[in-house]
Amino acid sequence: MKQRPNFILFITDQHQANHLGCYGNAVVKTPHIDQIAGRGTRFDRFYVTNPFCMPSRSSIITGRMPSAHGVRTNGVPLSLESQTFVESLRSDGYRTALIGKLHLQNMHNIPRAYTPSPSDIAFDDEDIVQARRFDLQGPAYENESHEKWANDPDHEIRAPYYGFEHVDLCTMHGDQVGAQYGRWLSKELKDPAAVRGRDNALPSSFQPPQSWRTSLEEAVYPSAYIGRQTERWLRNLKASGETRPFFLQCSFPDPHHPFTPPGKYWDMYDPDDIVLPANFGKGDSPMLRHLRKAFESGTANRNTTLPYVVTEKEARETTALNYGAISMVDDQVGIVLQALKDEGLAENTILVFMADHGEYMGDYGIMLKGPIHSQSMIRIPFIWTDPQMPGLSSTSALASTLDLSATVLSRAGLLPYHGLQGQSLLPLIQEEREVHRTEIVVEDDREVIYLGFEEPQRVRTLVTEGFRMSLFRPLGYSELFDLKEDPHEITNVWSDPNYFDAKASLTERMVGAMADLQDWCPLPTGRA
Repeated sequence: MKQRPNFILFITDQHQANHLGCYGNAVVKTPHIDQIAGRGTRFDRFYVTNPFCMPSRSSIITGRMPSAHGVRTNGVPLSLESQTFVESLRSDGYRTALIGKLHLQNMHNIPRAYTPSPSDIAFDDEDIVQARRFDLQGPAYENESHEKWANDPDHEIRAPYYGFEHVDLCTMHGDQVGAQYGRWLSKELKDPAAVRGRDNALPSSFQPPQSWRTSLEEAVYPSAYIGRQTERWLRNLKASGETRPFFLQCSFPDPHHPFTPPGKYWDMYDPDDIVLPANFGKGDSPMLRHLRKAFESGTANRNTTLPYVVTEKEARETTALNYGAISMVDDQVGIVLQALKDEGLAENTILVFMADHGEYMGDYGIMLKGPIHSQSMIRIPFIWTDPQMPGLSSTSALASTLDLSATVLSRAGLLPYHGLQGQSLLPLIQEEREVHRTEIVVEDDREVIYLGFEEPQRVRTLVTEGFRMSLFRPLGYSELFDLKEDPHEITNVWSDPNYFDAKASLTERMVGAMADLQDWCPLPTGRA
């Protein structure tokens, strides 16, 4: 009987595709990730379903759009009734493990950002009356609560968790990571609180917004913990006598803000060596005008999770720190690769590297993430390396995070579950076809009222071979960029008469693609 493959899925957080050596970046050092890419297929046009953590990660693990799995925005937990590809693997005999960040449930006990007015919407004794009854609260949805992990010593993961049998969970980012890492750190250090956070930071010659030189040493920084725990899990396989194939997700909270790479990684890169994006300070939209006005007037809040304007100096410094965090992740990937080799697992283990979404990192002169769907925001790195089935070295075919689930299940010899919207990438990788998708749809529901908006916004984006079109509702603002003539998305040609035919065609394609992505679940229970 042919041995079924193992899988290791490496995921980084808020990491644009251009910030890897194998994607053409000549400054950032990522030799181990580049090594994975050198042995497999690098996808140059791989897109998210949503540019925020929880919706995107829910799509990755379910193979379904946010409008199908229900996680429309951050703050909506993924229903525990959701089928995931990890659960399919587990049900078929795979050993499944998560080490690091998952973020399918809320990490904070913060009230939601937006609630309709009681003068407009019905309320009962407990809350707003919704069109469907959702059971997304209670202990079953507190697995990732940062406060629970910090304040309740008996709090533990309720496994299996979305299909994962073994979980070493991390919450939060930078040197603020908690959950099981926080408990481990409390055993390693006498007083972890004394070396974490901005108040305990080391002096530095530069400190752009949302960054500090952490006092945490490299050996106990979250990325090192995740690499060490992943290595330990792999090395324990042989000792345990386990013969089942495995799926292991190694998920790093970095390089997401705050930017706090430790030790040598803080000043590994000279800000003067950083090349700013070609569209730095360029472009125009209602959101950009609002951000620039706030910055120029001195009223900008640059200590939130919302995008903010930076100077050229701040952009270079932040990018240098981002590169440092990425290089630390790369070193941990190298430790995992060595463990695979040492334990005789490398020849039957498929390696996947990806991010959950991108990061502006200087695009238009702004940082973090938001509703402007530039390529750095919605396009992510994706690498697939299969030692038993080598294929294309790279491809520019359009693909989506939806497709991971279908690809893993197909390679494991399993059929997809009903309602899975992804498509296996294997025929593309094996050069059985040249085109995978003709268009990509990105869904983005914004319930935080910000960036000059007066009410929550929805953004829908269509990406094709040559265009990116984004529609904002109810704002009524739209964008159209000719990616061949304007790859940096500087000039919005939505109102340009020369593009009216293209706009009409793309609008029709968007309607068709959205119709194709309507949910086929649940199946009818019979025939009326």
